[in-house]
Amino acid sequence: MTVRRVASLPGTARYEMVVGLEVHVQLRTATKAFCPCDARYGAPPNVNTCPVCLGLPGALPVLNREAVHLAVRAAHALGCTVHPGSVFSRKNYFYPDLPKGYQISQYDQPLAARGRLELDTAGAPPVVGITRVHMEEDAGKSIHDRYPGATAVDLNRAGVPLIEIVSEPDLRSASDAMTYLKALKQILEYIDVSDVNMEEGSLRVDANISARPRGELRLGTKTEVKNLNSFSGVERALEAEFVRQCALLDRGEHVEQQTMLWDGAKSEVRPARSKEASHDYRYFPEPDLPPLVLDPAWVDDVRRELPELPRARQARFARHYALATGDIEVLTASLTLSDYFEAVAKAHDDAKAAANWVMGEVLASLNAARTSIAGLGVTPPALARLLDMVRDGVVSHSAAKRVFAVMAETGEAADRIAEREGLVQVRDADELARWVDEVIVEHPAEAQRFRDGEKKLLGVLVGLVMKKSKGRADPRRVNQLLSERAGLGEGG
Repeated sequence: MTVRRVASLPGTARYEMVVGLEVHVQLRTATKAFCPCDARYGAPPNVNTCPVCLGLPGALPVLNREAVHLAVRAAHALGCTVHPGSVFSRKNYFYPDLPKGYQISQYDQPLAARGRLELDTAGAPPVVGITRVHMEEDAGKSIHDRYPGATAVDLNRAGVPLIEIVSEPDLRSASDAMTYLKALKQILEYIDVSDVNMEEGSLRVDANISARPRGELRLGTKTEVKNLNSFSGVERALEAEFVRQCALLDRGEHVEQQTMLWDGAKSEVRPARSKEASHDYRYFPEPDLPPLVLDPAWVDDVRRELPELPRARQARFARHYALATGDIEVLTASLTLSDYFEAVAKAHDDAKAAANWVMGEVLASLNAARTSIAGLGVTPPALARLLDMVRDGVVSHSAAKRVFAVMAETGEAADRIAEREGLVQVRDADELARWVDEVIVEHPAEAQRFRDGEKKLLGVLVGLVMKKSKGRADPRRVNQLLSERAGLGEGG
């Protein structure tokens, strides 16, 4: 979707959008938060369940240590203060996919608080405050389109460990929200706490939005928009809800605090229910779980094990490799891609060439095969060897692309492919001269214009020689031969 300035939305010029986001992130654990059931996505409905996650009488929860580790890791990456003690509570509400009738979450004593996420994109706020990061378990999934007139319930997801990342209301446009979400998703991918796959529900967003007259400091009445299953959906839903609120204020009406659902097919929001306040959930400490007490030394160890985060890596790439900002953004989009680029750059000792190939042939190959770096058949040393061959004139750039395609498919070495496919560059002076002379004879008009000083014809003639040689001629030597023949008669 094309990003629009908020002021250009109909009827919104007098108002300012205020947005805070609640991002629910499924943690990458093998088992659920409080029981040993499989937490992975994709099993048949209601297979990964047990008395604990089904809420059967007498079943007791046991906290997943790895979930705590990943939650603390995420809190550190977002600059939060990790509390030495936190408390799990019961959040009571009724819904068909919540089998216990309550959700184990954290309320007034969360795992971590007071973080920040710095943004570099022009137009967005430089820093967005993180109010809190707390742990909780997921609910099941209601499926409304499987059986006509009925709702199916799949409880595989019930009890899967989550963190909820709550931002301050620092965002002022739908595009700001997009910028924040992309930066947050990138950090979570770098630290490997989640696969943050929105299609599978491992990253879900609820958006709190209000409108207020420009210049007003007090916050307006907020609504919460749910059912946001893509970043573009978040942007479109925020814009639609902002237009709706502005229209109410223009008519002198009040915005009602309520939960709204986004209908992507109709591009509209509609009321779901009145927005609950905290007292509606009747929070109280979970009686079956003791307070979570963390060893400060262990918390520090988790912080020290963090990998280099995106902003730090981007700054280092700018210092060490002197690449353009746009190239750095592409190369650091994911940890695996940036690791791959850096390994190629170190092995080949030419960062710009490595960057061009990773952003070009490597990404094109990944997109065509719909795979990840892990599924690419070309290792960094193998690609570095191919780039060495281009630099040393063993294969031309165009031939190298053909070699790379075979490497990606078969995993063979570049040298072997180039030899077998006849792609090693010809440097024999007699054979090169023969190709050059044949092109001059076959294209006398272009050759004459080149001799008459039309320098742009050099590239045309070189291309014709490369075509005749099936890409095997050394283009640098071809350039030299054509220039030498510029003052000679036909056939030289």
